[in-house]
Amino acid sequence: MTARSARTGAETDDAEDLDVEEVLALVNDSRDTGRTPGPTPGRTSDRTPGEQVPPPTGPTRSDAPGKPDAHHRATPWPEARAIAARAARAARPGSRTARRTPVSVPLDAALGLTLAAPLAALTDLPSFDTSAMDGWAVAGPGPWDVRDEGVLAGHAEPQRLSDGEAVRIATGARIPPDTTAVLRSEHGRTDNQGRLHALHDTKHGQDIRPRGQECRDGDQLLPVGTLVTPAVLGLAAAAGYDTLTAVPRPRVEVLVLGDELLTEGRPREGLIRDALGPMLPPWLRALGAEVIAVRRLGDDAGALHKAITGSDADLIITTGGTASGPVDHVHPTLQRIGAELLVNGVKVRPGHPMLLARIKENQHLVGLPGNPLAAVSGLLTLAEPLLRTLAAHPAPEAYGLPLRDEVHGHPHDTRLIPVVLRGDSAVPLHYNGPAMLRGIAAADALAVVPPGGARAGQELELLDLPWASAGIGVCFT
Repeated sequence: MTARSARTGAETDDAEDLDVEEVLALVNDSRDTGRTPGPTPGRTSDRTPGEQVPPPTGPTRSDAPGKPDAHHRATPWPEARAIAARAARAARPGSRTARRTPVSVPLDAALGLTLAAPLAALTDLPSFDTSAMDGWAVAGPGPWDVRDEGVLAGHAEPQRLSDGEAVRIATGARIPPDTTAVLRSEHGRTDNQGRLHALHDTKHGQDIRPRGQECRDGDQLLPVGTLVTPAVLGLAAAAGYDTLTAVPRPRVEVLVLGDELLTEGRPREGLIRDALGPMLPPWLRALGAEVIAVRRLGDDAGALHKAITGSDADLIITTGGTASGPVDHVHPTLQRIGAELLVNGVKVRPGHPMLLARIKENQHLVGLPGNPLAAVSGLLTLAEPLLRTLAAHPAPEAYGLPLRDEVHGHPHDTRLIPVVLRGDSAVPLHYNGPAMLRGIAAADALAVVPPGGARAGQELELLDLPWASAGIGVCFT
């Protein structure tokens, strides 16, 4: 069920002037927590690297024990995430950071985007005096003579009321001129002569929503940088919007590498099922990306070169081929096209041989290891922060929970393990090897285990999975 497990286990004028960095700055100005950790003071490696991709050194796995050169070159996990988060805002030396132009998006396609222009009221809300309740519109003191016809929502302005008159009215209907109040259905009764009597004192303006109660034409309803939620869509529709000006979704192309991968049926004759082709696109969509293509290339250096140089995606994601084996073509291809390597290996397990490269000014590549859980590690370490910046989403607030059980760690590297959340603790899951998906399939989050491991009761940072909720009734412990 693994992929590459045999080789790489290891709409306003002003709005159009806003780029992603400016929108993101406005988002972050409204939040003081949850930002991606910044560089560690005193480390020269905190600067975005500009090294060229080194040539492959042979068939040895790049994440194998006893390879001090490869490990020394690897980037610490928190630093790798910070580099990825700022990569989309950084330009090559001497060049101007390119802008991503906001787009006009229909409401039904805007969920999850970030506003690139303020949402301003196009009219007063409500745009006319309306009834807040079913009942009677009344004028002057009671009792009242009730008109035969009623007033319903969506109808033209009703006739003016005279003192001593009342008319049946529905919630949301326009208030007749000279109405004093709305008397709720349960607060009135009619006598044998058809006259209406109030059962409670009636105050002037009672149960009338006056024009402009919520906002006036031109008021700012929501600022730039607001995440478009279902409630935002509802407000925009109520305010008269058909489209929203938003930061476009990052466009992602997935390249699945490996001659040994099957797309259907059971594993057989040394061939294995591709798990990443089905898994990555919905995961990327959950992170706010638009997946424009999933292409299976096999182990073909020419096809990989053609696919990368011909892509117009904001982010290219490759699976497998990030090590230095005889058919691992990612590093040589990046070197051939002159890519700028920003992260070349990360001190994290699983997923050590992941990489991040800038292909050109507005295009990046994240190379994921082929083992499924290692690929998830790379996705959350490098792709998620970069996509978040491209989409102008704020960083999630950091949080942690204590572990229920002890977790073994790597001597030098961060370790990411799947956990389920039970009450106020995180329960580590079994089946957390680089090639395994059984644990992550049942998980609510990934726990960030520091080098050396963590004891029971120790609080660890958690990385939420975009679809998960606490209390899943499956636990492989």
